[in-house]
Amino acid sequence: MRTLHKGRQSEKSLFFKYYKWVLWFSFTLYFLTSFFITNKPLPLSKTRVSGSKSSLASRVLFESVNKTRHKSKPKNPAAFKDLKIFIYELPSEYNEDWLSNKRCSNHLFASEVAIHRALMNTYDLRTFDPYEADFFFVPVYVSCNFSTVNGFPAIGHARSLISSAIQLISSNYPFWNRTQGSDHIFVASHDYGACFHAMEDRAIDDGIPDFMKNSIILQTFGVNFKHPCQDVEHVVIPPYIPPESVRNTLEKSPLTGNRDIMVFFRGKMEVHPKNVSGKFYGKKVRTEIWRRYNGDQRFYLQRQRFAGYQSEIVRSVFCLCPLGWAPWSPRLVESVALGCVPVIIADGIQLPFPSAVKWSEISLTVAERDVGKLGRILEHVAKTNLSTIQKNLWDPAVSKALLFNDHMQEGDATWQVLESLYKKLDRSYKRSRVSSQ
Repeated sequence: MRTLHKGRQSEKSLFFKYYKWVLWFSFTLYFLTSFFITNKPLPLSKTRVSGSKSSLASRVLFESVNKTRHKSKPKNPAAFKDLKIFIYELPSEYNEDWLSNKRCSNHLFASEVAIHRALMNTYDLRTFDPYEADFFFVPVYVSCNFSTVNGFPAIGHARSLISSAIQLISSNYPFWNRTQGSDHIFVASHDYGACFHAMEDRAIDDGIPDFMKNSIILQTFGVNFKHPCQDVEHVVIPPYIPPESVRNTLEKSPLTGNRDIMVFFRGKMEVHPKNVSGKFYGKKVRTEIWRRYNGDQRFYLQRQRFAGYQSEIVRSVFCLCPLGWAPWSPRLVESVALGCVPVIIADGIQLPFPSAVKWSEISLTVAERDVGKLGRILEHVAKTNLSTIQKNLWDPAVSKALLFNDHMQEGDATWQVLESLYKKLDRSYKRSRVSSQ
């Protein structure tokens, strides 16, 4: 009997061991299967049209993002709740191929690259399931076709390249067609945004392409009056300044260091118009600055380019930010980031992220017609409320709001873009479907 009892105990013990092993294996298989189903991307590359090519740069970027996705993931910021963005994985000729020229990712129009990178790395806001997306980001780089004559970005190809991308995504996915692109996002970081021309009269004549008029445009151009080149749902964003260049400058010259230049400007100041249109650059404002203040000891004015000019900004009290062909200027961001009080001379300009950057408290605005009074105006400010302006300006949160980082940080420029998009959730097809049920 004892032998029989022991045999039964042994069989029972063996059964439980086998049962636990099967249970453990089942749970492991379940969780692994769930993980890969949830995280499986839906690349457009699998549905590419014939003749499109894939670049090594594109694969490296995509693979590196997918690898880092499984490391420590920043939590979805509470400010954006359950906001979800789907990023189309376009063939590399629309974006990554352009990065073979290093200027593409660090010149003043490079916010198109910076925003794409930041969104790729914003794991909890990015979704690989387009059916749960609120917005769809279309990453097309149109500012990296640099002229072989003058080195400036040539954007004559912008319309055809974006049109081609829209044709591609609308042919392979249903999401563009169901809203005519109203929940799709593009970046147009050029002089006159999605009008895609540097000259205002030509930009107005060309207008915004019909295929983009329903979409959301992230653009550097903005004015506080009606203008054909912002007659579209848009968010005004800052021009791109590499954050590492700012950090390097401030490591050598601290923000609160000695500022021995009272008024600074380095840039194009024509005495006579040199362009084929016969027009003065910047509505002649810069010409007037040069004529009136060249030789004035309070003003440090330079017409030649200088690679290290950020070292001059950080030594200056006031930095002039006159309009160019368009009202906005990269000097706005550089001046703020390096602690020099921006003197904005661009009538009607709409500045980026006013809820985060209290522009009236950190800068001065001078009407274009009052350029001749600049000396007196700045002398008065220097004697009265300069210290208050500088205190507001030197708040780290201010410069942070205007700088794009590869990995989004709370309060930085990409964060501000997302806050602006969150206010436009009424354009989300997914949300409208839920609210109507």
